[in-house]
Amino acid sequence: TIISVLSKLSLENPNKWYKFTNELQQTINSTYQRSIDTTPFELLFGTKMNTGSLDKLKEMVEAEFQANFETQREELRKHAKQQIFKIQEENRKTYNLRRREPKSYRVGDLVAIKRTQFGPNLKLKPKYFGPYSITRAKGGNTYDVIKEGNHEGPNFTTTCAEYLKPWNTMTEL
Repeated sequence: TIISVLSKLSLENPNKWYKFTNELQQTINSTYQRSIDTTPFELLFGTKMNTGSLDKLKEMVEAEFQANFETQREELRKHAKQQIFKIQEENRKTYNLRRREPKSYRVGDLVAIKRTQFGPNLKLKPKYFGPYSITRAKGGNTYDVIKEGNHEGPNFTTTCAEYLKPWNTMTEL
């Protein structure tokens, strides 16, 4: 910021940039700093600085600070967005690594449904209820099933293909 302001001030004679350092330092010392919640001059001496004719220079410094702030903020946001996309892609790959496509079922197929509620004394019970018959195929790999026979489990439920298994692969207990 200092270099860019000095270069703007010494446009007419770039070799005489050092003539503006005192004014620039005075302007920076009289500019509010958010980190200390006051100006450096006021923090050091306990009173506000009499800037006099430095208002135009102060405006230039503040405009430069604002431009740098906005540029840095945009760069940070772009970087954060790229990082989010990168992490999302990594998470997607990890999630899909062991994921298999859901099997599709037709109305009338016999299936077993996964036990989704666990509690005490259920550890040794079967992980699947069945047989169930598919009564309706809904969108999104979701199915309505109804109980076939007399066994443990709900009489009617809706479940997703992820929690279904074909009944012919199950052994009756």
